[in-house]
Amino acid sequence: MATAPEKTQDSVDVSLFAGLDAPDESELYKCVHCGFCLQACPTYVETGLEAESPRGRIALMKAVNEGRIGITDSVMQHWDLCIQCRACEVACPSGVPYGSLIEATMQQVADRRKPGFINGKIASLALKRLLPKQGWLSMVVGGMRLYQRSGLQKVVRKSGLLGAMPGNLDELEGSLPALPSEVFRARGQVYPPQGERKARVALLSGCVMPLVNGPQMNAVVRVLTRNGCEVVVTQAQVCCGAINSHVGDLDTARQLARRNIDAFLAEDADFIAVASAGCGARMKEYGHLLRNDVAYSDRASELSGKVRDIHELLVALPIEPPKGHLPYRVTYQDSCHLANAQRVTEAPRQLLRSIPGIEYIPLPNADKCCGAGGTYTITEREFSMRVLDTKMSAVRQTQADIIATANPGCLMQLQYGAQREGMPIEARYITDLLDEAYMKESESA
Repeated sequence: MATAPEKTQDSVDVSLFAGLDAPDESELYKCVHCGFCLQACPTYVETGLEAESPRGRIALMKAVNEGRIGITDSVMQHWDLCIQCRACEVACPSGVPYGSLIEATMQQVADRRKPGFINGKIASLALKRLLPKQGWLSMVVGGMRLYQRSGLQKVVRKSGLLGAMPGNLDELEGSLPALPSEVFRARGQVYPPQGERKARVALLSGCVMPLVNGPQMNAVVRVLTRNGCEVVVTQAQVCCGAINSHVGDLDTARQLARRNIDAFLAEDADFIAVASAGCGARMKEYGHLLRNDVAYSDRASELSGKVRDIHELLVALPIEPPKGHLPYRVTYQDSCHLANAQRVTEAPRQLLRSIPGIEYIPLPNADKCCGAGGTYTITEREFSMRVLDTKMSAVRQTQADIIATANPGCLMQLQYGAQREGMPIEARYITDLLDEAYMKESESA
């Protein structure tokens, strides 16, 4: 297989995929272009364009791999527009692992990008400094919290300054959620179970969620301990590496995975609970990420075998159904990396139905992506909003009070969608609702 670029008559750089992280040919050529993936793909549904479908993107991968086309800006643009929701994997009768193929492809093209000096420095700072180092990220989020609470945000918005600047800064700033003062810290703390211990659970704190959803993380702990779990929050844990993986920075993702493997396996926990769907999907696939690492491949598979999404863990325990009554109409949006990557769909709905008073309203096309996609809502803002508009039209039909979901990116996207549409609906986690029901039960006891 060729590894060096060559020139065609059209002076286009042509290079076969190369290296250990190249898309696996045995997986790449499983695609028979049957078309089952088309209606599952949000970008194809929105555009109707073959190149914006999974099979179209795989066709481009094959063409590059065979040296028929080069990795040009236009080719990369089709791959970039993929939200990486992985709905195509569920629809595919041939078992094409699209998630690993697009991840490997993004790694192959990462060095070919020309983002400009400033954008390149910002991206590198975010991926290699802020996400891996919780202290740095805490400082940035703390600055954003001060910006919101000091009154500066109101001044900036009234001035129209952001609207005059290039890019989508004004809209991005407008979608920033209100940041709570309560944060969740991973300090090696251990929370004892209520009653007899059913399991020792190590909890992933993560990078963004403990800073943006601190109260919600504390609710997760309360729900786990209420149901007999001893919860340990190891201090040595770091970001799961999901965002780095999505943009092709697999070296950093592997570094983070190794640190998490060392940290979590040292806790001798029965399970590793994850309250963020994207993080859970990444950690369940550490075995694949580190498949070529002799020192860590077996340990990676061991850790992945212990990872449980919070909803599947609570159902498996099983939980004690709350007795507190919540008078809400609730609909549920499947987070892509929970439904499509982890194949967890019924457990969240089962938990919702276990709460007295809740009227569960099925959401039309609940399995279709909301358009968040990690950094996608920043890098592909216009298309992210198109997908969100379609989602919010479905949400409006439910006339629900609350839309529940399972991932921080989805939560923020849906909150912004409701704000954008002027809809009186609140986005919440299912664990928040369980926690509220348990609290009402205690108050009435």
